[in-house]
Amino acid sequence: MEKPWLQIYPAGVPVNIEPNQYPRLLDMLEECFTKYRDLPAFVFMGKTLTFGQVDELSKAFGAYLHSRGLEPGDRIALMMPNMLQYPIALFGALRAGLILVNTNPLYTPREMKHQFTDSGAKAIVIAENFAANLQQVIGETQIKTVILTSIGEMLGLKGAVVNFVVRRIKKMVPKFSLSNTVCFKDALKQGRKFTLKPFQTGPDDTIALQYTGGTTGVSKGAMLTNRNIVANMLQIKAWLSPVLQEREVIALCPLPLYHIFAFTVNCLAFMSCGGCNILIVNARDLPALIKEWRTHKPNIVTGVNTLFNGLLNHPDFSSLDFSSLKASVGGGMAVQRAVAERWQQVTGCSLTEGYGMTESSPVLTVNPVDDTMRLGTIGMPVPSTDLRIVDEQDNPLRPAPIMWVRYRPKGLKL
Repeated sequence: MEKPWLQIYPAGVPVNIEPNQYPRLLDMLEECFTKYRDLPAFVFMGKTLTFGQVDELSKAFGAYLHSRGLEPGDRIALMMPNMLQYPIALFGALRAGLILVNTNPLYTPREMKHQFTDSGAKAIVIAENFAANLQQVIGETQIKTVILTSIGEMLGLKGAVVNFVVRRIKKMVPKFSLSNTVCFKDALKQGRKFTLKPFQTGPDDTIALQYTGGTTGVSKGAMLTNRNIVANMLQIKAWLSPVLQEREVIALCPLPLYHIFAFTVNCLAFMSCGGCNILIVNARDLPALIKEWRTHKPNIVTGVNTLFNGLLNHPDFSSLDFSSLKASVGGGMAVQRAVAERWQQVTGCSLTEGYGMTESSPVLTVNPVDDTMRLGTIGMPVPSTDLRIVDEQDNPLRPAPIMWVRYRPKGLKL
């Protein structure tokens, strides 16, 4: 039977999406900046940026990149945890026509060197916490433009206190020496003197090199196009539409935006419906995360099994107000049944599990976000997705009676 899952597809979720709705990811962004201009887009340590502010700041950053001689098609690495500088740099780079190279800040110098040389990155935006590692390898890369930033740089007067604690008290910034660098705020200031240069790009043009596959050797850059990312963003938006309303999304974002899960789900899909992301700089700092939850009362939370389990075992978590929570989505690793059951008991909200991979931008299957979800499974294919299970000889297997895909099937074929 072709697409047997459609017989039990969630109510209110369309079978297909229209990937040509936005020929470029930039088209979606421009629409959001206009449509939701006065709404909050990102919140970090008490500082809020509206869609309009992100619009203006990213324009300035993109213009600065052009002023430094970077051209459409050049690669730029973004190496920082969740903070306001990330979406500004991300959207600014896209507006300049650059190809994104998201980089894990916890990479070793060896891993950084591989990713930067393999991608051909010519520029980098990097948090000062990791600059000492960059110093060790930059001479062996093509990187000529280095934009440094700090955790507190966009936080005003509060930022000075944050940076003092990070640098002097916690000593989280090792000594480094990098020449010809510019700080992020100076780049924005200089960029306001210039205008963005026009360029042409289409649905099939690569806009991101998202590295993956380190478990099978060195990391490889998945070439993601405008169409790849736009389509998955629309699929996620469609799947969650039964519980999330336009302009009303308040999403807690503890997962790093440089990872494909939070990049597509939080940064793009939620943004596309006028949602606000509450950025968490360190997901392991559970007291700080719980404080942000108490302040903002999110209606959706994304995470991984270890995060959900850690929250459930924190003594202050059960005292939170969960009345606004409509959806909890787990990915990146298997969600354990015991964790999902306890999450439901404590929060009153189901923990919805999904499956994907970087090469698919990333979401492939998700459980319904209503009472038809099944624990221990990865759900059904998202709209406009064909999927089959094969055996070791590449023969398609018949659907199980419940017609649901089991977790991490062997031989997944698209």
